[in-house]
Amino acid sequence: MKTHFCSLASGSSGNCHFFTNGEDYLLIDAGLSGKQIQSRLQETGFDPKKLTGILVSHEHNDHICGVGILSRRFNLPIYANEATWKAMEGKIGNIVAENIKVFQTEETFCIGSLRILAYSISHDAAEPVGFTLESDHAKISVATDLGFINKGIIDKIKDSHLVVLEANHDEDMLKAGKYPYYLKRRILSDIGHLSNEAAGNAIVDLVKKNVKTVLLAHLSKENNFPELAMVTIKNILESHRINMGEDICIDLAHRDKISGVYAFGG
Repeated sequence: MKTHFCSLASGSSGNCHFFTNGEDYLLIDAGLSGKQIQSRLQETGFDPKKLTGILVSHEHNDHICGVGILSRRFNLPIYANEATWKAMEGKIGNIVAENIKVFQTEETFCIGSLRILAYSISHDAAEPVGFTLESDHAKISVATDLGFINKGIIDKIKDSHLVVLEANHDEDMLKAGKYPYYLKRRILSDIGHLSNEAAGNAIVDLVKKNVKTVLLAHLSKENNFPELAMVTIKNILESHRINMGEDICIDLAHRDKISGVYAFGG
């Protein structure tokens, strides 16, 4: 069976990604309404009734607002580390005991035949994580909502067939923009969000680590736009003699619509 991946939404108004190996059907975060997530899943051609679980990266509302309703509607287990459970349990409503699943950060766990690593990232949440998901055919990694990316994270997401990577803001736009000073400081800090330039430098490292496709994610509506993110990253890659479109495919995870559906193996 093929492995499929699709981003249903990515941005401050909601984050949700979909992954399946044909046996297990997982959401990575559920930061839209249950109705929106079901509708966008149907757009991809996948039946929401086949969902088998939800992975939660951290407790911010743009990652969890649909978690509780979907768990109750489809009897879905929710997977999060202990600190994230404590931080979100008052936000997602009642969850039946058998659907409360706790993983340990930095330890691989399995859902069916899928192998999942939740790795630590730097963000202003209780215990935020990124994810790598491995099937027999593909490795997919999600690295968003992180203030910085280091060698440790690069080593965990290397060899991925596809990486969802944050390119949140252009630093000049952010600094000159209308956000209050405290919010600019938060976004620019090591517990904030990754800039276009930081994403470009990370992609240089990922190309060397056998990554072939990157989806740029969590683009700010106020402090970025897709063309700017793309040209910034293209210029950085070209300065390292890396050709976008040949050595690496760069695409977008959108805030208000689904991405392409990526298929691997089978």
